[in-house]
Amino acid sequence: MNPNQPTQQKSSVEEIRARFDREVERFSNLETGQSATIDAPLVLELIAASAASATPQARSLLDVGCGAGNYTLKLLERLPLERVTLIDLSSVMLDRARQRIGERFPVAVETLQVDIRQAELPAQSFDVITAAAVLHHLRSDQEWQAVFAKLHACLRPGGSLWISDLVDHVPQVQGLMWERYGRYLEELKGAEYREHVLAYVEQEDTPRPLFFQLELLKSVGFRAIEVLHKNGMFAAFGAIR
Repeated sequence: MNPNQPTQQKSSVEEIRARFDREVERFSNLETGQSATIDAPLVLELIAASAASATPQARSLLDVGCGAGNYTLKLLERLPLERVTLIDLSSVMLDRARQRIGERFPVAVETLQVDIRQAELPAQSFDVITAAAVLHHLRSDQEWQAVFAKLHACLRPGGSLWISDLVDHVPQVQGLMWERYGRYLEELKGAEYREHVLAYVEQEDTPRPLFFQLELLKSVGFRAIEVLHKNGMFAAFGAIR
C-alpha cells in the first residue's frame, strides 16, 4: 500500500458507506466481527481495560466509526457511562449499535450519521473516545492533523483517546508486513478471502505509520501516550489529555 496514492483512485465516502451497510451482521459479533483484523478480540479487551484504568469515573463516551457497537458494549461493561455518542457513516450500523446497546444497558445513546471530518463536536464534552478501524480512511496529512486536533478538543482534561487500526510502514518493511498479512488471511479463510480483503484494503484505505500517529498525538496537545499492542499491520494505542 502506498499512502501517497492519489486520493481520486481510492473509494469515495459513499462507496465505503455502502460496503459497511452490507456487512452489519458480520460486525455484530464481539469475537468474530473483525476477523480480518489481526488480534481483534485481544485489542478490544486491551482498550476496554486501559480506558477503565485511565478514566475510571468516565461518564461520557464518543465512539468514532462505531460499527455495530462492539467497543461501546465492552466499555459499558467496565465504566459507569451515562451517555454514549456513536458516529458512523452507515445508518444501518448505527441502528444495530443502538439496538444492541439498548438491550443490555440503560444508557443515553446519541447517534450521528456523519463523517468524522465533518462532525461538529462540542468542546471538552467526552471523558473517553474510541476510534477502531476507522481513521485509516483519512486521506491527506492535513485531514489527519485536523481530525486528531478535533478529538483532542472534544475530550475533557484528563480524558483518554484509544485507537486501534491498520498502520503503514517504511518502504523497506512494508512488503514484508503486507506478505505476512496475506498469509494470515489465507490461513484464516483461504486464498479467495485473502484476495478479497487485500483488494478492498488497497482500494479504500490510506493508513499512516504508527510513529506518525504518535507524533501527531503529541503535536495536537496530548500529554501522555501509550502503545498497547502491535502485530504486523495492526496497532492499538492511546493518549490522555
